[in-house]
Amino acid sequence: MSSPWPGAGRDRSRRFLVLGLDGGTFDLLDPLMRAGVLPFLSELSARGVRSPLRSVYPAKTIPAWYSFATGQDPGELGIFGFQEPDGGPGRSHIVQTFRPREALWDTLSRAGAKIGVLNLPLGAGYPVHGFVLPGFFSDAATTYPRALRGDIERALGCPYPGELPVFRGSDRGRWVEAATRAIETRARVASLLAARERPEFLFVLFRETDRVEHQLWHELDRPVEEIPRDLIAFWRAVDAACRDVDRAFREGGGEPSTLVISDHGHGPVRSDFLTNRWLVREGFLTFRDGDHLDGRRLLSRLFLRSQEFALGRMVGGPVADLLRRPGFLGLQRLVNGSTSFEEAAPRIDWQRTVAYSYPIPEGIYLNPYNPDLTGDRAASVVRELRARLERYPDARIEALEPSAIYRGRNLSRAPALLLRIDGMATEPWMDFRYDRPLVKERPAFFYGSGTHRMDGVLLGDGVGPLPEGTPAQLTDLAPLILGAMGIRGPGREGSEAPTPSAS
Repeated sequence: MSSPWPGAGRDRSRRFLVLGLDGGTFDLLDPLMRAGVLPFLSELSARGVRSPLRSVYPAKTIPAWYSFATGQDPGELGIFGFQEPDGGPGRSHIVQTFRPREALWDTLSRAGAKIGVLNLPLGAGYPVHGFVLPGFFSDAATTYPRALRGDIERALGCPYPGELPVFRGSDRGRWVEAATRAIETRARVASLLAARERPEFLFVLFRETDRVEHQLWHELDRPVEEIPRDLIAFWRAVDAACRDVDRAFREGGGEPSTLVISDHGHGPVRSDFLTNRWLVREGFLTFRDGDHLDGRRLLSRLFLRSQEFALGRMVGGPVADLLRRPGFLGLQRLVNGSTSFEEAAPRIDWQRTVAYSYPIPEGIYLNPYNPDLTGDRAASVVRELRARLERYPDARIEALEPSAIYRGRNLSRAPALLLRIDGMATEPWMDFRYDRPLVKERPAFFYGSGTHRMDGVLLGDGVGPLPEGTPAQLTDLAPLILGAMGIRGPGREGSEAPTPSAS
């Protein structure tokens, strides 16, 4: 019987390993490389390509990795964040796949190349010439082949690592140890599969880097000699993981090339912007029963105010830890009130509301349930929203129109505007937990001290020279890899448009 993966017209000698460091940034990696903490990444940087890697916007795990995989931006994919609308107002579901688009490994698979995909955010594996072991959505997502997870876990003698648990300050040391073990175990799995399956293309994602940066950026953003020893050990484990997978992959022969990339960068977070709170204040979002501050939300307000004082900051961390523990949802609601957008949606006057932020926190959507919001009226509202946001006195808000920042025109699910605030140092949120739009100094123990930036990293060899003076684009890597392997990828949709600049 003939193979379902026939192959044609490709360079069978070329092999590519792509190692993803979620949230990787030169702001952190460069000092660690200079200090000798990351010898493998340092050597890779010295011998090959090195460039900032410009993400898509929103610069988040799902739209960014899907854009890398397909070579298509969110405007072409119709994917703008972790969630997408699902039915009526206040309802959404998590994006499960980049389908119906094709990933670069799908193109390679159809051309007869054996491929492997490890830990990409996917709801389930699917048939390819090779293997897919998904990550992020479930600790037991269906693999392809279906028996792969069992095979791996028998070889490991332990479960394949899932996502890290919710961070609690009181468990910080154990949490960092768990992150380090997950990196080491994932590298063992990737090395085992590289040696056993000998794929011609292998993608391996380490998500733990992003989780550690989110929670502990304040401990990483200091001179290397002052970074806690367990975080130095974590990054040594990341470097060793990249080295070990690279070594196992190269033993498969051919002309191997290794790229280390990230989906976006990282940096400190300063403030929170509650977009729906701003929309209420400006009259674009209206509640049927008024926007009164009930007693439960008053507790939230008092808690925020307490962080201005030493005693409040001292007890804030333990309180936050308590609220994160399983079984304490009732106490959490006592402090925060029922403040999520989903909980607030039944109270919103959908006949009069003009705009809201949901389910993408960076996005403002026009209300499709308002009968007066059509045609020229809708265009006028977008202009007014943008003008008011850009005049906001206490933060620098960029209000980006999707048609101006995306190459594709699959924008039916796109927000009317995308917000980028203080160069991404201020994080937008969709809930109503506080009674004012801007929290200038947010309590770090609730959400961590780091957040995303536009520029990630590209290190490695095998993609040829990059244009001088400009960062590489995340969406350019798929066609570059396919071209290096002698395959023409799927054509692009639409015309070129500027990618959002880094701030």
